[in-house]
Amino acid sequence: MHSRLATIALVALTLTLTAQAQNKTAPVTKPTAKPATPSNDTQLFRNTTFGFRYQIPYGWVDRTKEMQEGNEAGRAEVLLAIFERPPEATGDTINSAVVIASESAASYPGLKKAEDYLGPLTELATAKGLKADGEPYALEVESRQLLRADFVKTISVKLTMHQCTLILLAKGQIVSFTFIAGSEDELDDLMDGLHFGAAKSTAKPHP
Repeated sequence: MHSRLATIALVALTLTLTAQAQNKTAPVTKPTAKPATPSNDTQLFRNTTFGFRYQIPYGWVDRTKEMQEGNEAGRAEVLLAIFERPPEATGDTINSAVVIASESAASYPGLKKAEDYLGPLTELATAKGLKADGEPYALEVESRQLLRADFVKTISVKLTMHQCTLILLAKGQIVSFTFIAGSEDELDDLMDGLHFGAAKSTAKPHP
């Protein structure tokens, strides 16, 4: 059975590739995004269920509601879907993205650990033309244990898409944090926006 969550996580990749393929007449260079300050609550996404927050880069486009239209009640849910530029816009660079989604672990009989999710994730990534970039490995982010899997796809001589997916198994749910960027350094910068634990703020948390 194909993974609904893995499919959601790879939607960002599909949209990015589509925009890249359409880039034939009027390329648009990505603007340099200004980093959001930690005190800017409008740029901070919070999820109290799984206890994480993500610092959204300044000027990015939020497509969470649009991607939530395909949610399956009680099974899979898009928590956050953001892009450096609108997915429908053409450009001559990789459209960086962050997609966070959750799915009931009960959808996979016998799934007991995050490693058990690597199969369907890798299968769909390969189907999209990506190749595994090294072996998956355990990663600790602020005392939370996650599993990291990296993939790459060559778009052109000058463009290579880098994707990293972090997998968390918590509260009977599989949570995937997928980051897409045009370089390893940019990928690391996007991942730096993910934090676990409480943060001081007066803003109301996202549902």
